[in-house]
Parts: sequence; structure tokens; C-alpha cells
Amino acid sequence: MIGKIDQYLSFNEKALSLRAQRQEVLASNIANADTPNYKARDIDFASALQNALGPKSASGPLATTAARHIGQGGASGDLLSNGTPLLYRGVVQGSVDGNTVDMDVERNQFADNALRYEAGITMINSQIKGLMAAIQGQ
Repeated sequence: MIGKIDQYLSFNEKALSLRAQRQEVLASNIANADTPNYKARDIDFASALQNALGPKSASGPLATTAARHIGQGGASGDLLSNGTPLLYRGVVQGSVDGNTVDMDVERNQFADNALRYEAGITMINSQIKGLMAAIQGQ
């Protein structure tokens, strides 16, 4: 029974987790807007969610044989904790100091992601209310 409830809430749980991680990446971009040579990062949310929901490959992650080998995702800062690759945001307008953060883009992405996170919370709340109504027989 609990497994079925977990499956029922699984999509929104994974989507909210990815949204929270994306919010951290976007906040990091905003915080580093004045850092020379900082490159803006983001994730491809659709493919990350598809990977989180889809079946895992049978082979698993690549094995390394020495401590100096680089893992599947490249350098250590190129993956989120769940294995989602961090991508570099395309340069809209370059700056003299090499920083690629465009504050207008980052603020818009941050607000959009926050709004979608709130929508996800609303969806989970409605799912839980539906479950409670079914349990109570209303």
C-alpha cells in the first residue's frame, strides 16, 4: 500500500527536488554576477526529470581504476548530487571581465523556477487532499 502511495507522489517529489537544486544553481549565478571569469550554469530540467523518472541503465556508473581518473560527468563540479549534469549557459552579451552572468536572464529564470516550484507544491497538496478524501470516504 505504501509503495503505491510512493509511486503516486513520485513524479512531483522528483520534480520538486530538481526545482530546488536548480534554484540553488540560479542563486549561485546571481551571487557571482560580479565575479571575474565566472561562467553562468544551469540544468536542462526536462532531460534531468526524464532521467530521474526513467529506468536506470543496467551498467551503472563508469568505474575508475585510479584516483586521478575523471568520472562520467567530468570534473567534480559538473554534476549535481543526483547525477544531473550542470551545463554552461550560452553567452548573450559578453563582458570585459569574462563573466557570462546576465542578471536579467538569471532573475527571470529564478522567478520562473520559483513559480513552478510553488505550482508543484500546490499539485502535491491536491494529491494528498485527494488521498485523504479517499481514505476518509468523503
